[in-house]
Amino acid sequence: MDVNGTVAEGFEPVRDAFARNFTGLGERGAAVAVYRNGHRVVDLWAGTRDVDGTEPWQRGTAQVVRSATKGVAAAVALLLHQRGELDLDAPVAAYWPEFKAHGKERLLVRHVLGHRAGLPVLDVPLTPGEALDPERGPAAVAAQAPVWEPGTDHGYHALTYGWLLDGLVRRVTGRWVGDWLAEEVAGPLGLDLWLGLPQEVAGRAGRTGRVDGPEPSGALRARPKRSVTAAYEDPDSLTRRAFAAISPFPDQNDPAYRAAALPATNGVATADGLARFYAALIGEVDGVRLLDPATVELARAEESSGPDRVLVVNTRFGLGYMLHGTASPLLGPGSFGHPGRGGALGFADPETGVAFGYVTNGFRKTVTADPRAQALIRAVRTSLGA
Repeated sequence: MDVNGTVAEGFEPVRDAFARNFTGLGERGAAVAVYRNGHRVVDLWAGTRDVDGTEPWQRGTAQVVRSATKGVAAAVALLLHQRGELDLDAPVAAYWPEFKAHGKERLLVRHVLGHRAGLPVLDVPLTPGEALDPERGPAAVAAQAPVWEPGTDHGYHALTYGWLLDGLVRRVTGRWVGDWLAEEVAGPLGLDLWLGLPQEVAGRAGRTGRVDGPEPSGALRARPKRSVTAAYEDPDSLTRRAFAAISPFPDQNDPAYRAAALPATNGVATADGLARFYAALIGEVDGVRLLDPATVELARAEESSGPDRVLVVNTRFGLGYMLHGTASPLLGPGSFGHPGRGGALGFADPETGVAFGYVTNGFRKTVTADPRAQALIRAVRTSLGA
């Protein structure tokens, strides 16, 4: 496999692991970037830009990153809090009066960010066309009754998370999350990262698709537990209903889908865009820092931990971010970030100053711990001498 790009001295294990993803784990096209203390130390890409094509991946090739979008969107809420515009302990309805329907008047902003809102499903799912209307999703979650008492338990809000955040940010700022992100974050940092892909850069995004990888040799623990399998097969389970809040799910290669802004699922980014974003969360990048140290600690302070009512495994969440744990292993105990179902991953590790971004055009069955991303994380750890 012809791997393009550069690695700083000492980070050669990442290049080796990246190449092995193509020869041993079924990778078609991908990129990985790593920053340390605000400086890029890994910038690699290989394969084809389209999962079903032959045109080579370029350094600026971007891909849909699915739920890795959630970690990017969460920064909007945290920045608003940091600026004194959003109180994490205030009821959502204090900013969004329509939201108090069905006993949600005591549902707090932090419940949304920690996946404790009790709103992972919609009783009436949105059609793909409805989901592209920025007003419909927030209106649907505002009218939805919780399936558990907000704040008392946690479960992954796979799609509804984005509408909850979008509706809240719109009431606080007058802007949707994607617009706020473009103007306040991506613009100042020069990020190749979009929530609502502009037409002028749409040609940089490759086509994605499903790929199958080899079954890990002897890795019985890599096979889903029977309870997890049953949850995904049962149409009445919270698991199936959460992922079916848009039904049927849109074609992720549809230009209309990519041009819309769904803060839970359809961000488009390069690996460098994701890594640079996380680098700026925890430190200065070319003179720009997003979160102050106190807000970083808020982001990664544990809000939720234990059995997840939607994913049916043990998960850990901070404020908008998955935390290092068995369901989503990151670089170390203090890491925070977010995977995208099927592959993509972005995270930061303040203790080592590392920020990581990985994007791929080949989606696998994995939800939170893709073996290709995990191989790269292990290589970063080796490079650090850990």
